[in-house]
Amino acid sequence: MNPWEIWFWPWFAHSGGAASEQRAKPADAVDGARFVPEGEWTTRGRVTLELHELRLRDFSRSRTGQAAVLVTPFALHDAILADLAPRHSLVQTLLDHGCKRLFLVEWASASRESRYQTIDSQLAALHVAIDEIGGPVDLIGLCQGGWLSLIYAARFPGKIGRLVLAGAPVDFAASALSGATGATAAFLLEAVKRGGDGVIRGADLLALWAGAADRMAIAMQALQITDPDREAGGQRALRNFLRWHERTLDLPEAYFTQVLTLLYQENRLARGQMTALGRTIAPDMVDCPVALLAGESDMVAPPDQVFAAARLVGGEASRFLLREARSAHLALFMGRDTLATEWPAIARWLLAGRREARKGRAPGTQTIVPQDGPKSGKGSRA
Repeated sequence: MNPWEIWFWPWFAHSGGAASEQRAKPADAVDGARFVPEGEWTTRGRVTLELHELRLRDFSRSRTGQAAVLVTPFALHDAILADLAPRHSLVQTLLDHGCKRLFLVEWASASRESRYQTIDSQLAALHVAIDEIGGPVDLIGLCQGGWLSLIYAARFPGKIGRLVLAGAPVDFAASALSGATGATAAFLLEAVKRGGDGVIRGADLLALWAGAADRMAIAMQALQITDPDREAGGQRALRNFLRWHERTLDLPEAYFTQVLTLLYQENRLARGQMTALGRTIAPDMVDCPVALLAGESDMVAPPDQVFAAARLVGGEASRFLLREARSAHLALFMGRDTLATEWPAIARWLLAGRREARKGRAPGTQTIVPQDGPKSGKGSRA
């Protein structure tokens, strides 16, 4: 596996490279942006803003206080990874542990009209969404939504109260997965660009692999359940996962190419050479407290890659909360155990920041850390 394969992380995260349950059929032409069907959401919410690039979904139980915003990845699959099923919903977990004003950024599947969209297009749309909410907000970036959130926090530091990066690749030279990319990337890029008319079609990405996904491997690794036939809600969670697994997003070719070259190949974000909406930014421009969540068996964004963000952002150790879960990649967002253990602690950390702000303290002067304290000089790990 190499880091280019993060575009296909649902397979590599839970089954070591197996493709979807069935071979994908060739995609038909896409005439407009597509979003997740309303019936797929587990938690009741409402769309408060719709742009060509995104929908802003409001799951709030309160209309007052600082908001938290989940930034889902704009990759092969959609935003349901954050709200898959009861006990497998990050949205519900955050709501239940005090994040009562909660929004989610849902990216639109690309169309011919959006084929020229770039990373800047995503940043601009995210900026409009955050302005719609009213800042500062706490930003929670999941997987590739993590590096986008980090770029945003560096570009617009006054907009962000606290930043959470979960399973987020930031420094692509910090892990063993940063090896051979050249020939593989060139071949992959040409294969998926062919015939797409400026759109990288999710169905075409699926068709690059054959075989059947291992049902139990999905259940055990992604959902963290051992027997879906016997465990409460297990069958529903597995069914929802398989529907999500088969449903793909199309991506703008310009955006896809930028991510592969600027981030994965040239590592510009980690090197402080990333241009974001007309400004060169670096991770050390982030001026808020940062929480980092990694999975110890994550093959997509290994712990060393995720925790490298603390070194790149810099500052006092008290500025960071670092947690390492007994988890593979997808389980960071939908695993029953990870949601029950790691995310409540992150929610408490977010709420502590809001209490500090109300008391007029400087951000980051007090953080919630596990009782066993910092390890390896990286802050605190659980």
